Amino acid sequence: MTSTTLLILGASGDLTSRLLLPAIAQLLQRQPERELVLRGAGSDDWTDERWQQTVQAAFATVDAEDQVARVAGTTYVKADVTDRDSLAGLVADIQGSLVIYFALPPAIARLACEQLVEIPLPESTVLALEKPFGNDEQSAASLNALVTRIVPETQIFRVDHFLGRSTILNIMGVRFANRLIEPVWSADHVESVLVRYDESLALENRARYYDKAGALIDMIQSHLLQVVAILAMEQPADLDEIDLRDAMAAALRATRIKDDDPSRSTRRARYGAGKSEGRPVPAYVDEDGVDASRGTETLAEITCEVQTARWAGVPFILRSGKALAERRAEVVITFRPVRHIPGGLTGTPSDGGVLRFTLGPDRIDLELNVNGGDDPFALRRDVLSTPLGQGTLLAYTEVLSEILDGDVALSVRADAAEQCWRIIQPALDAWRSGAVPMEEYPAGSLGPADWATSQC
Repeated sequence: MTSTTLLILGASGDLTSRLLLPAIAQLLQRQPERELVLRGAGSDDWTDERWQQTVQAAFATVDAEDQVARVAGTTYVKADVTDRDSLAGLVADIQGSLVIYFALPPAIARLACEQLVEIPLPESTVLALEKPFGNDEQSAASLNALVTRIVPETQIFRVDHFLGRSTILNIMGVRFANRLIEPVWSADHVESVLVRYDESLALENRARYYDKAGALIDMIQSHLLQVVAILAMEQPADLDEIDLRDAMAAALRATRIKDDDPSRSTRRARYGAGKSEGRPVPAYVDEDGVDASRGTETLAEITCEVQTARWAGVPFILRSGKALAERRAEVVITFRPVRHIPGGLTGTPSDGGVLRFTLGPDRIDLELNVNGGDDPFALRRDVLSTPLGQGTLLAYTEVLSEILDGDVALSVRADAAEQCWRIIQPALDAWRSGAVPMEEYPAGSLGPADWATSQC
């Protein structure tokens, strides 16, 4: 395996120390043959020694101190990555494969890309860009046009670490490899689909980013719509970067807010004062760094439809929020009630069963209507459950492995990034105009009292 240089722009930031460096450590543990040259660059005035200490501390978080020696020569440069000469100096002496990872705020990443257009790079250079990709469909298209002036689309990795999660990948295995599931994955049998990512954590000092994004952009646009694409896509011939991403993009093109009516098919709310994980939490508008005039939501829900023969009429409910009673990250497939229940069986099930994928701890539950017990003819609900484990890798480890190998199958393609903005834009417009009221809920609660219990 040839050596690859991984240049992290924004190396002194939280993303690098908390997510990227532990993932690098895990990757080196898993792949002893991999040769990696690690370089950092950032705006902070760090020495090489300070950077190396950061690397060592991050490796220790995943019990990979023994891998530090493999990047012992790692260096750090203080640099303005929006300056052409500074950026050119960072890549001037690099030989062989190069991966540039933009661990930067989106606006700074764009400015850096504008400078890279004029800088000679190794032919196989890969660009890895963090979400969000633009701030609306037009800006996403503009950013896509910019980065393809630097390298071809096949060398651009738009990072969505959700696509590296073992559970999301397991959805494809369960869906496509089981005779029990594959034939019923359609509107003929599925009543509704819920994709939920609720957090018990509150803002946690993220106001600088989150107050400009909110739950709809931070989670639904950036992550949950990619999950919808996997759930709704037609079966690809292969899980490679062409077939898989073609199928996902086609599903997103068919997706829109239900009835094209965001005033009826979307909801938003924000938390008030309460308790989160046993700790007092101020109202969102009173959190440090929050500008109340922005009207940022901390809980968002949109109901979409996928206008294909497979999914016509099935609501896809996407929900995410902060400071809720508990963390619930799951995909819930609810099946339609059966057409007829023989006389003699008592009880009327509300549905034909539920298939539930839970993320962290990863688990699959199949909820079935069965009879037996004290009254052998009475229907009751039982659950068949199997843990999936945590997977052997962190989500970012899987992502980094694909990036360093130049395999973009698990990245977001340009058209998919634009489609995600198109889908949510009507909701953004309706919310900004006041057509959808901002509801309130106490921190640590299930959400607003009038939201449906089944979705809370």
